[in-house]
Amino acid sequence: MEHLRTDRAPLPLSCYSQAVKTGDFVFVSGQVPLNPETGKVVEGGIEAQTRQALDNVKAIVEAAGSSIDKLVKVTVYLKSIGDFRKMNDTYCTYFKKKPPARTTVQAQLPMPELLIEIDATACLT
Repeated sequence: MEHLRTDRAPLPLSCYSQAVKTGDFVFVSGQVPLNPETGKVVEGGIEAQTRQALDNVKAIVEAAGSSIDKLVKVTVYLKSIGDFRKMNDTYCTYFKKKPPARTTVQAQLPMPELLIEIDATACLT
């Protein structure tokens, strides 16, 4: 088992790994819309936050030797289920051919300015 870390995504703020690689899979911890260069939550509403969270997931799976095209399962946590349509429209631009399995739930997120958090599992083969 390998614990992964890349500067292309926000570094953990607590006791967790960005991702863990084991067997044929990489398990990505929940990614919030923090810009890894500034350490700040991106502005621009749910669309911008969805893009940043997915870009963070993408950077981590690429650092693990996989790609966003090899995601097999994604969980999206929304602060407000009212943002579902806008999140989904943005999310779909990342998965044009074969989207991964996905669950979307409304959740209380750890910082008031966060609108979304996304975790994922990718295949390495």
